[in-house]
Amino acid sequence: MAEPKENVLMEKITSLCKRRGFIFQSSEIYGGIQGFWDYGPLGAELKRNVKELWWSTMTRMRDDVVGLEATIIMHPAIWRASGHVDTFSDPMCDCLLTKKRFRADQVEPQTGTVIWFSGADAGDSPAADGIPTVGDVVAEAAKQGHFDDSGGAPERLLKSKEPMLSGSDQPFAVLLPKGKPDETAIKLAKQFYSSRGVSNPNPRFEKKEFVENSQRFNPENGSLLTPPVPFNLMFKTYVGPTATEADVAYLRPETAQAIFAQFKNVHETSRQKVPFGVAQMGKAFRNEVTPRNYTFRSREFEQMELEFFIKPDEAVEAVTGAVATPASKGHPGEPQPNWGWQLWHQYWVEERIKFYEGIGLPRTTLEEYWQKPEELAHYARACVDILFKFPFGTQELEGIAARSDFDLSQHERCSGKAMGIFDEELRTAFGKLPPEKQTALKDRYYAARLKYLTKMGVPAAEAGAAAQEDADGLAKGQYIPHVIEPSAGVDRLILALLANAFTEVTETDAKGKSETRVVMKFHPRVAPIKVAVLPLLKNKPELANKAREIFQSLRGHMMAFHDEAGSIGRRYARQDEAGTPFCVTVDFETFEGVKDGPQAGVKDTVTIRHRDDGKQERIAASELLPWLLARVK
Repeated sequence: MAEPKENVLMEKITSLCKRRGFIFQSSEIYGGIQGFWDYGPLGAELKRNVKELWWSTMTRMRDDVVGLEATIIMHPAIWRASGHVDTFSDPMCDCLLTKKRFRADQVEPQTGTVIWFSGADAGDSPAADGIPTVGDVVAEAAKQGHFDDSGGAPERLLKSKEPMLSGSDQPFAVLLPKGKPDETAIKLAKQFYSSRGVSNPNPRFEKKEFVENSQRFNPENGSLLTPPVPFNLMFKTYVGPTATEADVAYLRPETAQAIFAQFKNVHETSRQKVPFGVAQMGKAFRNEVTPRNYTFRSREFEQMELEFFIKPDEAVEAVTGAVATPASKGHPGEPQPNWGWQLWHQYWVEERIKFYEGIGLPRTTLEEYWQKPEELAHYARACVDILFKFPFGTQELEGIAARSDFDLSQHERCSGKAMGIFDEELRTAFGKLPPEKQTALKDRYYAARLKYLTKMGVPAAEAGAAAQEDADGLAKGQYIPHVIEPSAGVDRLILALLANAFTEVTETDAKGKSETRVVMKFHPRVAPIKVAVLPLLKNKPELANKAREIFQSLRGHMMAFHDEAGSIGRRYARQDEAGTPFCVTVDFETFEGVKDGPQAGVKDTVTIRHRDDGKQERIAASELLPWLLARVK
């Protein structure tokens, strides 16, 4: 059985988050509720900064993306169309001994000796233990007339000497790591059969075998796990007062489907032309059976998703003559009219990595994982997971998927409402193509639409007719847009920023005494507090008043903090733990003038202390705001 793993770094991070007000356990005073987290004062600011930067980058700084804010509860038919009702599930298995539930695909593989038991008998000697035999119980039942009119009972049952509690015939097994004695397995087996109502169980040994990297056993105790069964992850609720099955609704497990459901409305009202995107941030809910790794896998979380709608390659080729494909790795540059889905996908992978680098996650902390063909969803052409090296392992931050036209097609098919668009440029261009080119493009589009319809279970004849209608529509400038979907988790990103920022600094004073303290090295753009304004001494009115005046002048432009309690060194340390990149100190030279150096004699200056290296510089108070804005925005 695996010993509990310690993750010292994660323990330090979670301790700091609680102590400094980044993250709290939800409902803590009542014992907490697993998989739910609250963000404290610093955490709320950090999270807001991240979301505002994402929103600004995705929408305000682009001409081709607009925003949406949809409801958490939507019509349940949306989730049937998207497949969530039927297929949004994880394979789960339970520990036969403790009943603890695990995701089957995340059970840690175990290696060791497995001891199998075929069942258990009740006690070593039924007579000695006073356990009645089957014959005893049948005879007593016969006396009370429970068999037939004469009170008789089958002779074979009356003569049976089998103990009444013959035990469970359920197989059970225990995996023993190297060095663990067989008695450990017997002890656990006795606990298992005892829990099934077997009195004084005597497990029946069946066989012993050696296994490697098996996921059939609980890594915590070695007990056999049940076979995996699907477990739907959506939270169910009811809309209306009657709470019947007809009133069932769901808390959304993702934010994307609202974008697809509202695609036509957004397209018609925003005056956007394909290619364009719709962005949304918001809460999502998944009933994770095993929330774990702090806030990484939670039951309530926030997503930042973009659905970027593009023309199918057949339409691009008809308009531009040829579809451009990636010539090399890296950022492909500014979007071009002849881009097909591959270049758009590559573009968004690089744009998202650029965003992470811009908020302080170096590319060296990130990995790209290109899903293998067998790992892709049936509708996806490609998917790249951007991974971050968390203290508990390299895990997904964001996925960028090329989802073909599946989503809009599904909602068109299930709602009966047209989700395609009309493109005048395509209609005109198609009409100018040679007949053989027209036929080739229509045939390719027909094959793609037929594949989708067949996959969705549409009868062959009906699927063929519908695919032909779609192919004919392409020639008239009509198509269902394809989509590239960058989908990121806010809470996972916050955890990544916390882990990346966490730095321990050991300093030794003149007496040789060493002290280790924490510095949270957030990028200034995401730091919860951008600047702290500190009077050198709080009992000097001129210093305190000037510090308060500077603080008031800054707080309307950024998150500023005023602190006058404790020594200046202690206040610096507090701000280092909060991740504040700059501290502004008002001291006597602010009024008396700088004593030496190039600024000697200059008054109305302040000292700026840099968090990461502790260096200080003096700057005119009048220049402070633009100096800070240039570094924190």
